[in-house]
Amino acid sequence: MINYLEREDLDLKKYDDCIQQSIQFNVFGFSWYLNTICDQWGAYILNDYDAVMPVPWRKKVFIKYVYPPFWMIYLGIYSKNYEDENEFLIELLGDFKFVELRMNTKNSFSMFKKFQIEKTTQIISLNKEYGEIRATYNRNRKRELQRAIKLDLTERWEDTPGGFIELFKKNIGKRIRKVKESDYKNLQELINNCLEKRVGELLTIYDKDNHLVSGAFFLKQKNRVTELVCASDFNNRKNGANTFMNDRAIYKYQKHFEVFDFGGSSMKKIARYYKSFGGIDEKYVFIKYNNLPFFVKLFKR
Repeated sequence: MINYLEREDLDLKKYDDCIQQSIQFNVFGFSWYLNTICDQWGAYILNDYDAVMPVPWRKKVFIKYVYPPFWMIYLGIYSKNYEDENEFLIELLGDFKFVELRMNTKNSFSMFKKFQIEKTTQIISLNKEYGEIRATYNRNRKRELQRAIKLDLTERWEDTPGGFIELFKKNIGKRIRKVKESDYKNLQELINNCLEKRVGELLTIYDKDNHLVSGAFFLKQKNRVTELVCASDFNNRKNGANTFMNDRAIYKYQKHFEVFDFGGSSMKKIARYYKSFGGIDEKYVFIKYNNLPFFVKLFKR
C-alpha cells in the first residue's frame, strides 16, 4: 500500500531512518535537507516506511505541481529492499498534472518511458592511489595544474560560506536568470546545516594576492562525495584555479571515499571538462510530465 502524506503528517523519524538505511542513500532525501530548500514537500510512503519517495511541490492557479528545487541534484525512490519502483510513478503521475523531478542513479523504470529523459553525472572511482587517478587527467588538466602551482594558488577548507556564495552570485548566478535572493539564502542555510551535521565541506581557492578565485561545496554521503555547487571568477580564468580546486578535492577524498561525483551535467561542454579528469558518465532519469489542461500555460519559476 502506497500513501501520499504531506510533510506535517509524516513520522519524520521513520522517514529519515528509511533514507539512512536505503539502498539508494543520499543526503538529498533527508527531511532537514528538504525543509531547507523546498517551498513545500510531501512523500509517498510504502507500508510502514519500507520505501519512500519525497516530492517537492508548489501551487500555481490552484494547481499543485512538482518541481526540482535549486541545490538538489536528484531525489527519487529510497527503499530498504528493492521494490517495484513503477508503482510509485503510477501514484505520482496520477496525483500531479505537471512533474519535473530528477530520480537518483539507482532508480530504474520499465513504465512511462515517454516521460523519461536520460541524464548523466560524471564520476571518478577513488579505489586507487591518487597518483594513478592524476595520471588519467588529460593534457590540458595537467598543464592547468602546473600553472596553478606556479601562480601560488592555495586551498582553504575552513572558510565561512558568505564569500563563496558571493563569488557564485557574481559569476555563475548572472547566467542563471531564475535564481532568486531567497534561493541564495537557502543555500547559505543549507551549507551551514551540512557543516554543522558534518556531512559537507567547503573548499575555497585563493591567489597569491589573497583573492578568492574558485571554490566548491561538497556533500559526504557514506562511500560517495558529491560536488553540489561550484564557482569561479570568470574574470580570472587563466590561472587553472578550477582544475586546482577539483584536484585538491580528489586528493583529499581519495583516502576516505570510493566515488567522487562531480555533480555532473548532460551539457556536452561541462561533461567533457569533468571527463578530462578521467571521469565517466553515470546515468539517471529525469521525469518530465505535463498533463495540464490546454488553457493552462507551462509553469515558470
